[in-house]
Amino acid sequence: MRRLADLTTDEVRALLARPPTAVLVPVGSVEPHGPHLPLGTDTLLSETAAARACDALGARGVEAVVAPTVPYGVTEFAEGFAGAVSVPADVLTAVLRAIAQALLADGWTHACFVNNHLEPAHDAAVRAAAAGLRASVASPLTRRWGRTLTDEYRRGDCHAGRYETSLVLAAGGRVLDVHRALPAVGVSLADGIRAGKDRFRAMGMARAYTGAPAEATPEEGEATYARLVEMVVAEVVEGIARGG
Repeated sequence: MRRLADLTTDEVRALLARPPTAVLVPVGSVEPHGPHLPLGTDTLLSETAAARACDALGARGVEAVVAPTVPYGVTEFAEGFAGAVSVPADVLTAVLRAIAQALLADGWTHACFVNNHLEPAHDAAVRAAAAGLRASVASPLTRRWGRTLTDEYRRGDCHAGRYETSLVLAAGGRVLDVHRALPAVGVSLADGIRAGKDRFRAMGMARAYTGAPAEATPEEGEATYARLVEMVVAEVVEGIARGG
């Protein structure tokens, strides 16, 4: 895996001379994830998926690098919980679009935003940044990819639950032992959103998590990363093929 920020200008020029090339931009958030996971959970997930996908793309003949992360996002659902930092959707779109335009102007064949913060307004802001450019968005918040993930994810009770806790364990991130004693919370984010609720507390997530974090395992996290890597690779390869 290559990190763009670690390369010299001459090394980048040499990479760009061997198309097709891709630059993966991890996008995250600063958002509460229960009493057991760090605020940067979504960022860690995006960085890990991007790093693994970079190697997989290399095996497909695509020279790929991981760009510096954009760690802030739209996190209004977590309002009222300590540590939540939200930016306006239009600001996020403008920053991401400027980054993609600069990378593409530099000569990369394709840019891909790798996003694992799934608040609807955030996802929409990321997609707006890629619209009309040689860029794509790799996010499980689509039926195509969401249906390949775990049962908990598909139910929607997955914020800092078994799904995300397993991914953090597999990535070697910080998971407090308190997760083993946390009771399962059967709140579906998808159902709450459909009911017009747009805050965790309003949905009944009193501790900023839902699902069953006590059931998390690194093995499940590894299996899920395999699906997320498949998602990133497909979005990039298909994006290069269509020239956009």
